[in-house]
Amino acid sequence: MSGLSVVTLGCRLNHAESARLAVALGGHRDTVLVNTCAVTAQAVRQSRRAIRHARNRGMRVIATGCAATIDPKGFGALADELILNVDKPDGATAPIHDRVHTRAFVPVQNGCDHSCTFCIIPQGRGPSRSRPVDDVIAEVAALAEAGVAEVVLTGVDLTSYASPNLGTLVEAILTKVPALHRLRLSSLDGVEIDPLLFELITGEQRVMPHVHLSLQSGDDLVLKRMKRRHLRGDAIALVERLKAARPGIAIGADIIAGFPTESPEAHARNLSLIEECDIVHGHVFPYSPRPGTPAARMPQVDPVMVRERAAELRSAVAARRERWLATKAGAVEPVLAEQDGTGHAPDFARFRLPAGTRPGSIVMLRAGGVCDDLLVGEAA
Repeated sequence: MSGLSVVTLGCRLNHAESARLAVALGGHRDTVLVNTCAVTAQAVRQSRRAIRHARNRGMRVIATGCAATIDPKGFGALADELILNVDKPDGATAPIHDRVHTRAFVPVQNGCDHSCTFCIIPQGRGPSRSRPVDDVIAEVAALAEAGVAEVVLTGVDLTSYASPNLGTLVEAILTKVPALHRLRLSSLDGVEIDPLLFELITGEQRVMPHVHLSLQSGDDLVLKRMKRRHLRGDAIALVERLKAARPGIAIGADIIAGFPTESPEAHARNLSLIEECDIVHGHVFPYSPRPGTPAARMPQVDPVMVRERAAELRSAVAARRERWLATKAGAVEPVLAEQDGTGHAPDFARFRLPAGTRPGSIVMLRAGGVCDDLLVGEAA
């Protein structure tokens, strides 16, 4: 290896920032950039492991990202150089540098002003701030002109975009970049979905019918202890409204297993939320205490039980997802081909591509059977 290689952990925002850093650091040789994550203790361990692995191969290592920013002393002792989040390139158009994705991740917001008791990310990202609409439009237009078929808007707290709001930004992109085929949104906080954004999600065909919600729990007492701004009933009502306005929309969600004080009954309500909200794209996180957060000082659930509850939640999501995929057999859908032989339909159902499908193209495929959590794509 002689050039720069990139290891990215964590969120889509990190993936977007890695692309920018790869451009900025392109002249480095025999170097590995590790873009770290701090959302869980496991993510921090994986970040450290990635750095040690690169060092053991004799590579120079540059560490960046939330884990490195929150613990610069610890990561500074592991890596040759640190780039704190505040020093990452911001807002520059960058080509896609990703071995898997052909869709482009475009950061439009960073930081967070909320104080969820389990979350350490504001310490790594700072207060919420938004990119100007014109800057975002210029980047999306350049990507569309370069042949990128799908753009994913990303942020730490995407729905807090405030220039002036996310709905206005989405409308401006759709209006001013007619060449863009598909626009997808990363994780949304349901209480911040403004009326225009709801209208565009449910009524605009170029906005993908796939909403990933930051739910975290299905139990009201746990949600209050998390300092979330919604209750279980709010989540269920939002999903009902989305599905009534756009039948077939796919729901994803983040869910935390084993939050401090979580009772067996609260865990059961977590499980039942998967069916009530029809969650087919689930990200389940076993709770792990993050130093300095209020939740770390609350009575903890036994770690073995946390892992067991996480496994139950993942199993429930997998079962719901399997039933959903089975209902799609025979359907013909436009699938965006990725670089790893798979692709995604508008609702983010994942297809196995026919041999020879060109990455980056949108192809019409008929859904065959389900194999290894993939729909087998057949030429329509």
